[in-house]
Amino acid sequence: MYVASVNALIAAILGVVEGVTEYLPVSSTGHLILVTRWLGLEGDGADSFDVVIQFGAILAVLVHYRALLWDKARGLVSGRRDSVLLLTALVLGFVPVAVVGVLLRKKIKALLFGPAPVAIALVAGGVLMMVVESVRKRRRIVGLSGLEHVTPKRAFLIGLGQCVSLWPGSSRSMCTIVTGQLSGLSTATAAEFSFLLGLPTLGAATLYEAYKSRNALAGVGVSNVAIGLVVSFVVAWAVIAAFLTYLKRYGLSPFGLYRIALGALVFFMLVK
Repeated sequence: MYVASVNALIAAILGVVEGVTEYLPVSSTGHLILVTRWLGLEGDGADSFDVVIQFGAILAVLVHYRALLWDKARGLVSGRRDSVLLLTALVLGFVPVAVVGVLLRKKIKALLFGPAPVAIALVAGGVLMMVVESVRKRRRIVGLSGLEHVTPKRAFLIGLGQCVSLWPGSSRSMCTIVTGQLSGLSTATAAEFSFLLGLPTLGAATLYEAYKSRNALAGVGVSNVAIGLVVSFVVAWAVIAAFLTYLKRYGLSPFGLYRIALGALVFFMLVK
């Protein structure tokens, strides 16, 4: 089945997958690759569609954090220190993945957009999350709470960690949250910064992919892309608030178990 077989139902399904997984530490790109392959979709158009519908998730963050973002924007105009600090942190967190992403885009799509690489990343990331959570609990590490603690140094380290997420299945959310934890932030604060860092990161990736793959996307159809965007927006908006509440009570370990189980299932299906 080729990308031209994408219809409204499939676009909606992929929108749900994107919305549910974008901000959870389970890899939206990895899930979309697996689902598109299981649906029989092939070609550059399918891979590009998976990236472009991330714009819906970007809008969800803009809406969820509209009060915070408006306050920080007004603070920038007046030169308020907290606003300048957050903008600096977002820039420093974004630059590493922007550089690496542009340089390695073609190789990543050629070598890593497949079930086996995704399964490897899912399992590795799941193990890492569980180890970090175990160490933090054993040492009773809570971490610093509040975006004011995202210093330029921490932001740059998180940006370097975000580069790992270019491997599909790793999860941008997982890479940034775990790196934030390791830098001394609380899990909730690391997650909030991860959401905000997604604005420039996902925004740039979406626009770049849409431009580079505009011909392939034409085969998908404007209406199908629109359906994917709208569905991913609605679902992601609901997930963001629920995820933050969940993190404060349960942490990342359950997601680590899920990743390992899913990765094992993919391996099983590949070798049977």
